[in-house]
Amino acid sequence: MNRVKRTRGSLDTNFAPEQMNSSVNLAVPSKLAWKFIVIEDRMISWWARYGITLLRLSLGVVFFWFGVLKFFPGVSVAQELATHTISVLSFGLISPAVSLPLLATWECAIGVGLLSGRFLRLTLLLLMAQMAGTFLPLLFFRHETFNVFPLVPTLEGQYIIKNLVLVSAGLVIGAASRGGHIIHDTKALAVAEHLQTLNQRFRRRFHRDP
Repeated sequence: MNRVKRTRGSLDTNFAPEQMNSSVNLAVPSKLAWKFIVIEDRMISWWARYGITLLRLSLGVVFFWFGVLKFFPGVSVAQELATHTISVLSFGLISPAVSLPLLATWECAIGVGLLSGRFLRLTLLLLMAQMAGTFLPLLFFRHETFNVFPLVPTLEGQYIIKNLVLVSAGLVIGAASRGGHIIHDTKALAVAEHLQTLNQRFRRRFHRDP
């Protein structure tokens, strides 16, 4: 049986066709997988770049919209619980006729601040204060907010509990209020966290930016 001798600079042609077919079959999925990885990387990069901005705008729409509704008595489903809570906190000194427009103005101010991106720190402070007040009816008015305390909330109770999502969204927006962005690449994230730690140590020690 004739064999092809291998010499320097020559190729070995003594291989089975099955080996060539298997190598080709392995290369095709690898190329397809990398195409999906590239597409996924572009999607995640877009989410990281614009996610916080979209979160801020959507949260601003919610606060401004629900705030405007409270200017019209009987329209907002949460107005009775809100006014009763303020009445309890003020020992009856603030009537619903005063507390409802005040709350509406408060929420609209939060919405405008989030939509405009101006005075974000003050806006988020107002947001957290308002959110803290929204959870008080769960303690003050258990019969109105729970069918079975504390596991089965009523519709009003569910309306209040969902505010946990708004609080978390506010925390994310606050974390980026100095111009920060989401870093989706793990290697780049490690470098950024290291630099961030160094900057924080410098500020604490010298009381100025590096």
